[in-house]
Amino acid sequence: MTSLEHLVGRRYGPIELEADGSRVAAFVAATGDDPERWAGHAPPLFANAALFAAAPLFLEDPEVVPFTRSLIHSEQRFEWDRSLPRGESLEVSGVVESVRARGALHLVGFALEAGDWLRGRSMFLLSDQPAAAAADSAEPGVTDRAEVGETSLVALPTAGQSLTPVGVSASRLDLVHYAAASGDFNPIHWDHAAAREAGLEGTIVHGLLMAAWFGRVACRHSVGVDPLRSLRVRFRSPLRPAASALVTGEVGVVGDSTAELTLALAVAGTTIATGSARVTR
Repeated sequence: MTSLEHLVGRRYGPIELEADGSRVAAFVAATGDDPERWAGHAPPLFANAALFAAAPLFLEDPEVVPFTRSLIHSEQRFEWDRSLPRGESLEVSGVVESVRARGALHLVGFALEAGDWLRGRSMFLLSDQPAAAAADSAEPGVTDRAEVGETSLVALPTAGQSLTPVGVSASRLDLVHYAAASGDFNPIHWDHAAAREAGLEGTIVHGLLMAAWFGRVACRHSVGVDPLRSLRVRFRSPLRPAASALVTGEVGVVGDSTAELTLALAVAGTTIATGSARVTR
């Protein structure tokens, strides 16, 4: 049986990523973030654009392509050392850090490096076998979207207290805008036929857009342009466009300079994604 284990250590890049003002502005708009707060810097989750500068080089590797017949992004971690001013350019690269084969399924750890700004690690589940097909579901209207909540700055609650829930949602048009801003053009997020071929009931929201929503909620509890030290997200189930989702959270350990948050995104009481964040104080 063909395996991907020989790819461990293979590096992709470097490739240049510029925090171009227009692209950062498009990313802020596509994720529903605050344009005034990020007038001079990229928001931390612009990290998504860094990942999708490097990850396609791996996913489009001729040795990897046969294993993308079924592709799941199951977990994402990011760590930041500083803020990223608009206009700065960075070299971004990725490396296959680990591969575990379980029959036809491969669990691939992909490490990301973006200068002295960012480090990341993705867990991809790849297989050369098709995913089980879900029932077909009609697509919502192009601009249909549920109510979206505010994420303006608020005081951090004390340890053990809950964060104020925030409603989130994305229309199909929003997903196209996010794809352009992030570089994640996987057709399962905008093409019904491609989503069905991947075993889905229809198009789905980008997992990293959900991560950006987590980032927005976490960042509202920290002032300045360097509000996040780390974020970890686990993707449990797909989210459909126009669905009404809710981000909730709780404050964990609060230290002198950082605070720990736990986060969850749910639809009608069903958890879609979970996360944890360390915010600056």
